[in-house]
Amino acid sequence: MTNSITRINDREATAQDLAPMAFAGYVHFTAMQVRDGAVRGLDLHLDRLRTASDRLFGRHLSDDTVLGYLRSAVENATPDATVTAYVTSRSGEFQAADPDAGLDMLVKVTDPATPPEGPLALDVARHEREVPEVKHVGEIAKTHYLRLANDRGFDDAAFEDRQGRLSEATIWNLAFWDGESVIWPEADMLTGITMRILDRRLEAMGVPRLRREVRKEDLSADLAAVVMNSWSPAIPVSRVGDRTLSEDPTFAKLLHEAFASESPVRL
Repeated sequence: MTNSITRINDREATAQDLAPMAFAGYVHFTAMQVRDGAVRGLDLHLDRLRTASDRLFGRHLSDDTVLGYLRSAVENATPDATVTAYVTSRSGEFQAADPDAGLDMLVKVTDPATPPEGPLALDVARHEREVPEVKHVGEIAKTHYLRLANDRGFDDAAFEDRQGRLSEATIWNLAFWDGESVIWPEADMLTGITMRILDRRLEAMGVPRLRREVRKEDLSADLAAVVMNSWSPAIPVSRVGDRTLSEDPTFAKLLHEAFASESPVRL
């Protein structure tokens, strides 16, 4: 059985529902991996949707409403799935906000993700996300810079801002390891759910975490690096631009253990 389910609010989405959204850009979302009907970091996904809706629309759907929509979408899905929840306003885009317009949530259920094994070689692209704290759909850069990186012989791309600080990768957060501490890059970026799960689990485990500016010239074989998103808590990175990194498996193993220590919550 494969998953291909699309619902809007509490019912199956129709072509008439989806047509206005086909090219809509004023939409935010969260993506999660469901395993055996449960999700790690469900509280963080709810917080992301709530916070982003307040930022974009000035209001949000209640957690109970969101959970109801998610549950109605997965009830006929396989126990393992990818679930993506999009929130949009009925007032649409390219016009002033309508304080009386309701919010809709589109939920897409597809098959579980299969992450790359790595190690990955990342090109470096100069790019800064618009409204970086919100996970929104209006981003061609993620695919554009991935494809440019592929053309240059890399697996994917990392972003650096105008100050030369590394921030994140196309669809991934970045993390580094100096043998003692996890280093989160200090820059404007989207703080991913997996990153937030790892940060709180590492704190519980007593593992030091630092947030500091990281530039290409700071990278060396003394550092290990990974990328992470909902697909995986740690995929090793062997190279960023022309800088070769340590391929010590200790770091990825630590992050996988930290992620596994987060208790999943049933939808």
